Amino acid sequence: MNVDMLVFGEDWGALPSSTQHLIRHLLPDMNIVWVNSLGLRRPKLCKRDMLRAMKKLQSMMSRQNKVGSDFEASGLKPHIVNPRVIPWPGNPLARKLNQSLLTNLLTPILASNDTRPILWTSLPSAADVVGKLGERACIYYCGDDFSALDGVDHEPVAEMEKKLVKKADLIIAASHKIAEKFPQEKTLILPHGVDFERFSTPTERASDLGEGPVAGFYGSIAGWFDKELMLATAQQLPHWRFVLIGPAHTNIASLIAQPNIEWLGPRAHKELAHYSQHWDVGILPFKNNAQIQACNPLKLREYLAAGQPIVSTHYPAINDYADLVMVADETPMSFAKQVEAAYLANKQGDNVLRQASVEQESWQQKAQQLKGIIERL
Repeated sequence: MNVDMLVFGEDWGALPSSTQHLIRHLLPDMNIVWVNSLGLRRPKLCKRDMLRAMKKLQSMMSRQNKVGSDFEASGLKPHIVNPRVIPWPGNPLARKLNQSLLTNLLTPILASNDTRPILWTSLPSAADVVGKLGERACIYYCGDDFSALDGVDHEPVAEMEKKLVKKADLIIAASHKIAEKFPQEKTLILPHGVDFERFSTPTERASDLGEGPVAGFYGSIAGWFDKELMLATAQQLPHWRFVLIGPAHTNIASLIAQPNIEWLGPRAHKELAHYSQHWDVGILPFKNNAQIQACNPLKLREYLAAGQPIVSTHYPAINDYADLVMVADETPMSFAKQVEAAYLANKQGDNVLRQASVEQESWQQKAQQLKGIIERL
C-alpha cells in the first residue's frame, strides 16, 4: 500500500469532525491512513470513561479497516489504524512508550512507500512521533483552542502542542482567534465548511420532533453549553418546546426536569437535517469562555444551510453572519426575547438568504483549497 498521507485524528466514524469532512474529500485522489485517537487526557474512574475505555479496547481488537456508518454510503474508506497506546499525556514514561508503540506499528505500513508521506495531525498528542516516521512534511490542523477545551488535560497537552508547533512545517487554523496563537510565517486560516447538500436538500420532519413552536439544539452538551441560560430561557417561554439532541457530558438533570425541555439523546449526523429543517428556531446557547471565543462551530453553518432562524450568544465566528443570526447576550430575558423575535420575523425569503450565505462554503470547496495548500507544501 502506497501511503500519501498519514492522519492522526479522533476516532473515525464518530460524529464527523472538520478533519473527517476534509479527509473524506481527499480520498478519491490520495491513499490515506487514519490513526484513531491517542487521547488528550487520562481516563477517570467514572462510568463514562470506563465505557469509552471498553469501546476503545474493542476497536483495538477489531479489523483495522473498519469505518464509521456516516461515511459508509460514499464508499470512501481510509485505512483505519486502532493504536494500542496509554492515554496519559501528563506521564513522561507513558509518552515515551507510546512513541515506541506507534513507531513500531506504523513503520511497517509505510515501509513499501515509493515516496515519503505527509503527516497530518489534528491532535497535539501526535507530537512525539513527528519526525520519527519518515514523513516529508508535517501539517498541524488546529480546530480548537486546546488550552481551553473542555475535557482535556490542559497543561501536558499545551506542552505537546508547543512541541508540535516547533516541528510542524505548516499550521492550518480553523479561526482567526486560533491562528493568533501560532507563528504567522507558517500559519494559514481555513474556516470550516458545511455539508451543504445534506442540510439544504428538503427532507421529512423527524417523527419525534413534535409540534411547534420548537427551538432546537444539537451537539455535545458539555462544559461550553450554558445550562443555566437554557433552563432560564425555557422558564421564560413556557409555551415553547426546547429540544436538545446530542450526548450529555455534564449533569443535565435540571434541564430534563423542566417540563418544556426535551432531551432526545444522540442522533447520527445524517439524521440531523430531519430536525434542523423543521424546528422553528435553531439555538446556540454557548458560554462566554476562552474555548467558545476561539471556536468556529460546524453546527452554525449547518443551521444556516437548513434555512431556519437562528439565535445565538455572541462569539467572534458569529460576526461573519451577523445579519442572518439573532445575537443575544447571556441573560435569559435577552435570549428569550430573541427566540420570539426570530420566530415572528421569519419569512420564506429569509430561509433562502441563510442558505445562500453558506452555499459556497461546502466541504468539497474547502477540500479543493486544501489540495492547493498541500501541493504548494
